[in-house]
Amino acid sequence: METIINIMTRNIFRKFWTPLGVTLIVLIFNLSDVLGQSTIAGKVVDETSQGLPGVSILVKGENRRAVTDVEGDFKISNIAPEDKLIFSYVGMLTKEITVGQQTTLRVQLTPDIGSLSEVVVVGYGTQEKKDVTGAVSLVDEEAMDLRPNNQFGGLIQGKATGVQVLSNSGKPSQGINLRIRGTNSINAGSEPLYVVDGVPTTDTRSINPADIESISILKDASSAAIYGSQGANGVVLITTKTGSSETTQVSFDSYLGFSEVWKTLPVLDSRDYRILMTELGQNTDWNLYDENTDWQDEVFERGSTQNYQLSISGKNDKTSYYISGGWVEQNGAVRSSRMDRSNFKVNLDHEASDWLTVGSRVAYTIYSDVDVADNQSVNQGGVLLGALSTPPNIGIYNPDGTFTSNPFQNWENPIASTDGTIREYNNRRLIGNTYAELSFLDNFTFRSNIGIDHSNGVFDSFLDPYLTTFGRALNGRAINNTDKSSYYIFDNTLRYENEIRESKFKALIGTVTQKWRWENSGITTQNFAGNGIITPNAGSDIISATASKSEKANQSFISRLNYEYKSLYLLTVNFRADGSSVFGPENRWGYFPSFSTGWRISEEEFFSALNKISELKLRAGWGIVGNDQIGNNYAYLGLVAGGANYPIGGVPQPGTYPASISNNKLKWEESTQSNVGVDLGFLNNRLVFTMDAYLKQTNDLLLNAPLPRTTGFDNAIQNIGSLENRGFEFSANTVNLDGDLNWTTNFNFSVNRNKVTNLVGQELFVGAIAGRGEAGLVREGLPLGTLYGYQYGGVDPETGDAFYIDQNGESTFDPSPEDRVIIGDANPDFIYGLTNTLQYGNFSLTVFFQGSYGGDILNASRIDIEGMTDPKNQSAAVLDRWQQPGDITNIPRASWGNTDNSRISTRFIEDASYLRLKNLTIGYELPKSLISKIGLQQFKIYATGENLLTFTSYSGFDPEVNAFGPSNTVQGIDYGTYPQTRSIITGINITF
Repeated sequence: METIINIMTRNIFRKFWTPLGVTLIVLIFNLSDVLGQSTIAGKVVDETSQGLPGVSILVKGENRRAVTDVEGDFKISNIAPEDKLIFSYVGMLTKEITVGQQTTLRVQLTPDIGSLSEVVVVGYGTQEKKDVTGAVSLVDEEAMDLRPNNQFGGLIQGKATGVQVLSNSGKPSQGINLRIRGTNSINAGSEPLYVVDGVPTTDTRSINPADIESISILKDASSAAIYGSQGANGVVLITTKTGSSETTQVSFDSYLGFSEVWKTLPVLDSRDYRILMTELGQNTDWNLYDENTDWQDEVFERGSTQNYQLSISGKNDKTSYYISGGWVEQNGAVRSSRMDRSNFKVNLDHEASDWLTVGSRVAYTIYSDVDVADNQSVNQGGVLLGALSTPPNIGIYNPDGTFTSNPFQNWENPIASTDGTIREYNNRRLIGNTYAELSFLDNFTFRSNIGIDHSNGVFDSFLDPYLTTFGRALNGRAINNTDKSSYYIFDNTLRYENEIRESKFKALIGTVTQKWRWENSGITTQNFAGNGIITPNAGSDIISATASKSEKANQSFISRLNYEYKSLYLLTVNFRADGSSVFGPENRWGYFPSFSTGWRISEEEFFSALNKISELKLRAGWGIVGNDQIGNNYAYLGLVAGGANYPIGGVPQPGTYPASISNNKLKWEESTQSNVGVDLGFLNNRLVFTMDAYLKQTNDLLLNAPLPRTTGFDNAIQNIGSLENRGFEFSANTVNLDGDLNWTTNFNFSVNRNKVTNLVGQELFVGAIAGRGEAGLVREGLPLGTLYGYQYGGVDPETGDAFYIDQNGESTFDPSPEDRVIIGDANPDFIYGLTNTLQYGNFSLTVFFQGSYGGDILNASRIDIEGMTDPKNQSAAVLDRWQQPGDITNIPRASWGNTDNSRISTRFIEDASYLRLKNLTIGYELPKSLISKIGLQQFKIYATGENLLTFTSYSGFDPEVNAFGPSNTVQGIDYGTYPQTRSIITGINITF
């Protein structure tokens, strides 16, 4: 702390630096000389010759150090001529000096502009961080090494401003979904473009985090417009590792861990369930149902994780290489859920001559998972709601080994859903590219790159014909679905770089050709003779058989110009033209320009007097980007569908019918985006702040809108409507302590406001839930994610029925659909993350908090477990239900088949705010003096906790879920959704 005071408040410190203190220090040093010890004294200054206080001076190889005083002066005793002194200071380059015969030293430290010269990957190239004019967030290798993770999205969450990681559930098989600066569409996709080493991809589950070197997130149009039609939702550029060491390095990383749900919910026990059923008029021989099963205890179990990664890397003057292999297995905290992934990676770069470089990036993934059904009620096979609503009075199995079911309805227990069906998804994925780069005429570089992303997936399922009631009713059922996708990209770019006097130019032009092809087929059979053969061929009845193919192609022309004058004035201009087979011939081409500027005020001569401010850059940008993610690759065509069979002469004949109307004017969604930002650094970038404000307006939405009945069709995809996102982002990086104890902090904070600005007078009701109708509303003037329902009034003390407030503000027991109102907004007021990293000697500690504040969540699970309308078990909350006239309570009476008491309403709306200790990692690195004796470069052991603490008022399993996954329009609903889990992991990192 004294070092910080010296640096930040030098003038104040001088006032309290008494002559007595100086005299005492001088006497101490003189005493050392008197005792015969050799002493070296000196002064450490900056580039302006001003003394630097708080500089650490370490005697190399020994645990002796000194610190400069407020004037930059120092003395060290007992110094030999062969000793080396290491001078280090935050924001300055470290300097090493051999003492020799010197008795006094004057050491000048120069600023470390490494943070400014850090290379940031941008579209089709790189830039130094100081030259970036757009809104780009960087998650580097150092940040990713702080915590182990199976999904790369977990490495981004809470680390990048403006980026919301939608962890829709905690399943091992759950991929991640990102929203960069809000949701940008209604019917089209809002997922960003993921680009791995230059190859766009969609399946984030197959990406191995251990192979990632850095992640650049292009957030605004000025940075993403180089991707034109695919950049409307932002771009995530993933760069994998390459060889960097002159000697071969072998690294082995491994961790083991376990996970558990961090919360269970109280439900009725056997006695209270019997009382409730009797109250509902349901009677049975309870002697046959005398168990007291804790279904949450049966469904939830201790999950496990094991991960092993091995890599070999190195380089020489011609070739660099990185080869890795890894395997991770995760067994979930919900029974039977599982994920298994093997990854193989080869990265090669070779300088064939002084004008030709060739290379490749190839990754192969073998992936499999076993899913569990959530977001469904128990009568539809939902496991999570089954754990809550299955009566405790039954056990798991009947005497004959079949699964038990509800005494009053043929709803099987949740273990029938986890164990009664054999099911597994398997995928093989190859993603990679190869390139050749030619340099000529000093300033020109031509690069040709071809990439592929091929995926083959197979889902197999077999429902046993004996164990479950549903299986017996169907005599068994087998499903085999296959999906195959192929993607090709071929891009050619020409770069020009030159420096003329005080101006630097970088220009790029190129072409990009892309093609996608999808093939899907499926078959379902039933009526099996037994369970010996579980493939569809053993079923005697074909229930369905489907096959489909589709394809899509894009052709693009790209260009970019970067200009820099005196490192002061920066300009970036992009232009991309895209043609897509998705759109009609009248609007097939889209044009996407952008520009951004920057002014590094801190480099101006008039600013040099403010030496405490080390960096001040103003940024501004504008651009247009597009979106063609509409799912239907032939949306503009008038399609013909099969299956309209006609009986002719009593014999069915195949027939077709018009399935959609043509629209040759169909075109891109366009998003016009503006961004202004400030980058600010103090004390040689010991304190760094970044602030951005933005406005995104999306027009010509690809909306499935109604048509006049005279057309013969009900609706079609049209370019109508608009929406906007506006927001503010702030991040701070600070070096709090730098010495024996090193302490750094990263804090980020993001605000986004979304609004539908034009829907051509329509209203969309979306998100049907729990048999109670739709819970979501899309309406002009409201944000996407608006929750819609009735205003709950309470419980009538005389009847026990729920009453609601109608549009006139009056109480009613029978509200009409017109009485529904806005009951919540799933969008948080803001999201944030806070990371503290401490290093002391060989010990390290990382503490990462992540949170969301202000969003609402519809706890639709409570509709099932507090509704008291059928034989489902209920939450312990219904012990406070109305039971007789005069009861004052907020929970209505039990009423068989009466859903009026449990409508979608404000009764089930809760605050989704949470603060989570997302990660805590403690590590220890064995001393190099010890491990070098056995040929090791690094040996680190660590322990990590994920989701250790969660602070929230939400009453459900977890506030960080969404039953409708990555839906644009339906957000903030929990309906028996698989929760996030708490994990403990221990691991090692070894480098040979």
